[in-house]
Amino acid sequence: MQTLSITTIQTNLHWEDKEANILMLEEKIRNIKVKTNIVVLPEMFTTGFSMNPKSLAEKIDGDTISWMRKIALEKKIILTGSIIVEEEEKYYNRLIWMLPNGQFGYYDKRHCFSLAGEDEHYTRGTKRLIASVGGWKINLCICYDLRFPVWTRQVIEPTSDQAAAPEFDVLVYVANWPEKRSHAWKTLLQARAIENQCYVVGVNRVGNDGNEIYHSGDSMVLDPFGEILYHKSNEEEVHTTSIDKKTLDEARIKFPFWKDGDEFMITS
Repeated sequence: MQTLSITTIQTNLHWEDKEANILMLEEKIRNIKVKTNIVVLPEMFTTGFSMNPKSLAEKIDGDTISWMRKIALEKKIILTGSIIVEEEEKYYNRLIWMLPNGQFGYYDKRHCFSLAGEDEHYTRGTKRLIASVGGWKINLCICYDLRFPVWTRQVIEPTSDQAAAPEFDVLVYVANWPEKRSHAWKTLLQARAIENQCYVVGVNRVGNDGNEIYHSGDSMVLDPFGEILYHKSNEEEVHTTSIDKKTLDEARIKFPFWKDGDEFMITS
């Protein structure tokens, strides 16, 4: 695929009310009129950023997964966002990557936000998830991961049958990032795009959560030079941005900075 269309849903969330959030998001998704490949929802899109997983968590085969499977099939899209999942008596802030055929992958948030006590309630993930869509490679992350560049740094690993190349083409961050730190959010999204020479998509919620913490959204799509293709603050908006391989390839060929990157290994 030469172009990839990504729809970002910047929205307020009903605090700890799964049914209300599912109904609200279903309406927004069904009202998308343009053709799109991927629809991105915020972090913990069924509950808001809650530290109450004991009463809110679902099993991996729960109602929200069934809903995502239904909507992905109906709209013929990939649907992604994070929810609270319980597995073997542990809780995870888990991003689901739901395909139109009902199959899905998942990513457990690596960096739990200790300032809010997330590390006391949730188990951190140990593995990255890089998905493939029509020749595009997409690295999937959650909120606080944005502050830790090593976790999302391109790893250049040539193989015997393939020339060295960047590991991924798009970085996606789903978030509940407070307005009081919005400058960091916007700056770090641009930094991740520039240093990894990739597109970056950041999807954040808007409005007050149950702790009266305000979120300004500031959802963004950035090109491999860190230039802003889309940005929206303080309002709900469903927006589709098309990104193209030509811009990506030209950036990497004309400015092959990725070839000079340091070798490193991430351990669990």
